[in-house]
Amino acid sequence: MRQFITQLSKDAGKILLRYFRKDKSLVKLRKSVKGITTKYDIMVDRFIIREITKKYPKHNLVTEETGAIDKRSEYTWIVDSLDGTTNYAYGNPLFSLCIALIKGDELLLGTVYAPAIDGFYIAEKGKGAYFNNQKVYVSDIGDLKKSYVFLCDGGEINRKRSAKIVFDLYHKVTDARKLGSAGIECAWIAAGRADAYVTTKIRPWDVASGVLLVEEAGGMVTDFKGKPWDWKKKQSDLIFSNKKVHSQVQKIVKDL
Repeated sequence: MRQFITQLSKDAGKILLRYFRKDKSLVKLRKSVKGITTKYDIMVDRFIIREITKKYPKHNLVTEETGAIDKRSEYTWIVDSLDGTTNYAYGNPLFSLCIALIKGDELLLGTVYAPAIDGFYIAEKGKGAYFNNQKVYVSDIGDLKKSYVFLCDGGEINRKRSAKIVFDLYHKVTDARKLGSAGIECAWIAAGRADAYVTTKIRPWDVASGVLLVEEAGGMVTDFKGKPWDWKKKQSDLIFSNKKVHSQVQKIVKDL
């Protein structure tokens, strides 16, 4: 399964790269920020579904573009064929594709592939997290004031709430940034490139792989109240961290 998910991610990434910065019509999507979908999201989604179905015809699938395909299996593949569609549409290389495999309620495998910047991340339950074949770990920063934090409003449409979170966190950290791809933001927490990531109303396909990556890299993932991530929830407010600053972040956002 690890070999299959690796090859599938790489092949799907090649499709995205083939059309990246080639279709000038995508700039017209600038009128919208939330819910952008391109024909390439759909193209890659169909490719991934086809390949998984050929290899594992009895497995369930949940994808951003297609929704749930329930075959009553204990295995479920969770797929975001293009995470960071807005970045992709505008020629920004910070986009990714995310594929995760769950057995029951347990994450087994997860990949985040950012083809335009040659970043392949994979985690397997109990076997660690890897970036381009090298094992990675979360950062060792324990003081929130010295932390770099990623902020993303995910599916949140209440900009006042998003602004409140930014306001309450920003002056308590070294810096706060937004990358535009939840997959990359999670992967960079796992690789120690930032210390915490806060996102709201995020969908399961955006973060399933990232949850496993961060946990296998030694980090922690909970909702704002401290509860574990639940992949069956339609949307979640989540904190990803190196574990050491987790309680400090949670204290700030728990009531927001």
